[in-house]
Amino acid sequence: MSIKAVDLNYVYGGGTAFEQHALFDVNFEIQDGEFVGIIGHTGSGKSTLIQHLNGLMRASSGALYYNGTNIYEDGYDMKQLRTRVGLVFQYPEHQLFEIDVLTDVCFGPKNQGLSKEEAEVRAKEALRLAGLDETYYRRSPFELSGGQKRRVAIAGVLAMEPEVLILDEPTAGLDPRGRDEILDQIARLHTERHMTIILVSHSMEDVARYADRLLVMNHGKKVFDGAPREVFSHYKELEAMGLAAPQVTYLVHDLKDRGIPIDESITTVEEAREAILSLWRKKAEKEGK
Repeated sequence: MSIKAVDLNYVYGGGTAFEQHALFDVNFEIQDGEFVGIIGHTGSGKSTLIQHLNGLMRASSGALYYNGTNIYEDGYDMKQLRTRVGLVFQYPEHQLFEIDVLTDVCFGPKNQGLSKEEAEVRAKEALRLAGLDETYYRRSPFELSGGQKRRVAIAGVLAMEPEVLILDEPTAGLDPRGRDEILDQIARLHTERHMTIILVSHSMEDVARYADRLLVMNHGKKVFDGAPREVFSHYKELEAMGLAAPQVTYLVHDLKDRGIPIDESITTVEEAREAILSLWRKKAEKEGK
């Protein structure tokens, strides 16, 4: 599986007085099994970009390839694409509309042509993967907490057995515990199911902790593309775009400036803790001698 964007451009209101260029010659390729974070300030083009990846929006120019085929070719099956590339929107409560949780999650598989029984098997497995057991099956989606609604929305996409799962700010508005639970569940899908994950987030700490690769968008352009360590080494450029690196990045640079020999490419709290403990042990050993 791969998704490849080639010189992707998108113009809102093309040919009108309200024309606005939202994407400028965006190029990248995402391979099977990657966990990719997309970051950028509000209005940078993140949400516009991900809606191109499953065909909800069509580029004004350029090409988008899924498994080597340009989805803009005549006769391409967009419905099939949307079952392979699942998208969970920022406010998934707008995607919930059935009488109970199980019925809601069954909607996608039934729309794919599965029988009621087959759809329920898919739905129950998807709910399990999303961290919801049978006690939720007959509850109304509208009675759930924000985090539980996110899980139901994720299950609704998982029930269609996509190869790629795209999540647009899945933890927006959740408390720290709810945020960690959702992200840990997504990380398990990646590691246990080898699912390709594309995560849009404003949290630099979250993408540093979970993503293997980051795409940085700024005013509709892709400005950085690489591992979190590489991207966050440009923290001053990110600040100029209205972004920031994880807080731990500033800590390790401050320690480095104070003459402490710590790795400046550290991006997570866990990495910083291990590095500081290692330095402390070395110092203790040296003083003990």
